[in-house]
Amino acid sequence: MNDIHQQNKETILKLRRALYNLDSEALPDQIDKIFAPNCQIHLSFPFEDLHGPKELFDKVFKPLILAIPDLERRDFLVMAGPSGDSNWVGCAGHYVGVFERPWLDIPPTFHPVSMRFHEFYRMEGGLIVEMQALWDIPQLMMQASAWPMSPGLGVEWMVPAPATQDGLSLPIREGSESEKSQSLVMGMIAGLQKHSEGGASAMQLEDYWHPKMTWYGPAGIGTNRRISGFRNWHQIPFLKAMPDRVSYKGGHNYWFADGSYVAETGWPNMTMSISGDGWLGIAPSGKEITMRSLDFWRCENGQIRENWVLIDILDIYNQIGVDVFSRMKEFTVSRQAQRPKI
Repeated sequence: MNDIHQQNKETILKLRRALYNLDSEALPDQIDKIFAPNCQIHLSFPFEDLHGPKELFDKVFKPLILAIPDLERRDFLVMAGPSGDSNWVGCAGHYVGVFERPWLDIPPTFHPVSMRFHEFYRMEGGLIVEMQALWDIPQLMMQASAWPMSPGLGVEWMVPAPATQDGLSLPIREGSESEKSQSLVMGMIAGLQKHSEGGASAMQLEDYWHPKMTWYGPAGIGTNRRISGFRNWHQIPFLKAMPDRVSYKGGHNYWFADGSYVAETGWPNMTMSISGDGWLGIAPSGKEITMRSLDFWRCENGQIRENWVLIDILDIYNQIGVDVFSRMKEFTVSRQAQRPKI
């Protein structure tokens, strides 16, 4: 096997298998063999930046496994490709299991739960040298009936795999098809910037999106179907609140594509000011914030048909001074005091 991107997928497959057939005693050694000792690890709020595989296990996976002893990782998409001088692998899926003990003060449900993840890995020499990951922690709050934020406008559900069911069986990366897919998505993104010039019509969404497109947003925003649903339940509230959104000043976004799939990451991706209302119930304070978003698109016959999006919503609330976890604990104080014994 000579294709570097296929080799990188094989490396990530070792991590995926370790987290599917999870052995908590073996996991630290398994992680050590896949991550570089000094790898950069960027996780969603409240974990933030960690250093090396030991911190990743001790501060993240170990407490999660204690809360969900039968934790199981289920990927539905694994893709890889180059971005400039770096090589990346992107994964999307769900962590599932029975939620038996509190985690991040989220009360247990004693039922199966699902937490979506988008995880991006920068690879060098067969090892992970950087990890950027968003976990949909608010999704877990929602399933635990501990939702502390404003209700979303879209549909909340267990986000599905690609409609083509090929997310785990992509062929060896083909350059021309990948470039075509990436060009389509980047053209759509460039069109979004025209909103300030002429409103919704100037973005020409119909030129890029399939009539049956689906946009899978994070918990708190939800899923939207068709361009009308995307506009009504996400895009219009988002642009009304933050019309000045631009790429993060001084940052670097990474784009890579694998056949019909395209991914984009930056840590963070965007800078904007909350100057209007209508998004997540946040007041228009005028405060400038940054946003972390890890995105996947699937292209079909020259149009974008599916888009999986995770946004670090907890980080946004933290930037505006709202302690979501404290508010959640107030909602669940009676359950926190009466935890049943396992």
